[in-house]
Amino acid sequence: MALTDLEPPSRQSTAEFIADRLRVAIMNGALEPGSQLGEAELAAHFQVSRGPLREAMQRLVSEGILRSIRHRGIFVTELSADDIVDVYRSRSVIERGALEMILADGRREATYVALESSVVTMQAAAERGDATAVSDADQQFHQILVESSASPRLVRAARTLLIETRMCLGALQTTYPDIRAQADEHAALREAIRTAKPAKVQRMLAEHLDDAVRRLHADQKTLTS
Repeated sequence: MALTDLEPPSRQSTAEFIADRLRVAIMNGALEPGSQLGEAELAAHFQVSRGPLREAMQRLVSEGILRSIRHRGIFVTELSADDIVDVYRSRSVIERGALEMILADGRREATYVALESSVVTMQAAAERGDATAVSDADQQFHQILVESSASPRLVRAARTLLIETRMCLGALQTTYPDIRAQADEHAALREAIRTAKPAKVQRMLAEHLDDAVRRLHADQKTLTS
């Protein structure tokens, strides 16, 4: 093989960088569901022309994170109750698939170790009553879980769903009435990944995500009543 056949590693383009920054802003709530994205303002903020900015926004439109309305502009997607159920059901499929690969490929111990930082962070945040930090660590836990499958496709699919999960939570920050219980539940799931029978671990993960849907519905009813 000639050296000319070897392509240099790809670098993140301007559009990719902007798309990543917008995803983070949406996930962190800096750009709330329903808010409109102003091209001029964002182009000035990122110090770029409108070309790469529009490319970045179109990427997020294709992911379903942004919504383009003809003659009006581009908005952060607002999720309905049906969307919320779909997000968590889709997450359940992806995360259970990732877990199946972890269990089948002998990745239990490596996954257990990888999940330690998120669980420790969650427990410490729960002790000091920091719901936002607990929610952040919760998201990190599930991201690491999928990444531990070593499947780039599952990782890509999970990324958008995790962003949508934060959009579902919105101002709630967390669906748990006691954030210490949230930390304990993730710690137990981490231990099960290391030692429990595959069927039990899968059941624990499925119940964990199903319970989140029920709590989210209950909390949203409380906010709108």
